[in-house]
Amino acid sequence: MRYTSNNSFGTIAAGGNGQGTNSNQLYEPIGIHFDAISNSLFIANFGANNVVRWTLGASNWEIIAGNENGTSSTTSTGFSRTTNVVLDPMGNVYIVDYGNHRVQFFSVGERNGTTIAGMTGMIGSNATLFNFPFSMTLDNQLNLYVSDRNNNRVQKFMRY
Repeated sequence: MRYTSNNSFGTIAAGGNGQGTNSNQLYEPIGIHFDAISNSLFIANFGANNVVRWTLGASNWEIIAGNENGTSSTTSTGFSRTTNVVLDPMGNVYIVDYGNHRVQFFSVGERNGTTIAGMTGMIGSNATLFNFPFSMTLDNQLNLYVSDRNNNRVQKFMRY
C-alpha cells in the first residue's frame, strides 16, 4: 500500500490480485526496497522464493532473482524463502535467503548469485554461519549488517 501525507486511506502499489506466482500477484511479500532511479519496489517475495521488481504504476513485476514458478532451491540462482532485499549505490542486489541460511549477492544485471555470508543449508552460531537470517542493511562504507534471528544477534561483515 502507498499512503500520501495526511491521508489514512492508501492505494495498492503492488500486488492486490490474490496470493500467487503470476506476474500480477505476490506471495507473502516480506521485505521491500525502494529504488528511486527506476521508481520501483524490489520485493522479497517470501512464499514464491524470489525477488521481483515492481515499477510503480505498472500492473505486474519483473523477476530479478529466483524462480518464477515459486519452487525452493539451494542453487546459486534460487532461494528458500527470501526475507529482505537491498541495493547498493551501484545497483548490485543483496538478498537474505532465510531458509538456506545465507546472504546472496547479485552483480548488476546478473541472475547467478554468490554467497557472501553464511553457508548454504548450514545452521550454526559461529562467525561464519547463521540460524535463520532475516534482515540486513548496508552502511555508507558498504559493510553488511545481518540480523541472525535464532542466534539473537546482528553480525557485521566488512566490505569485500
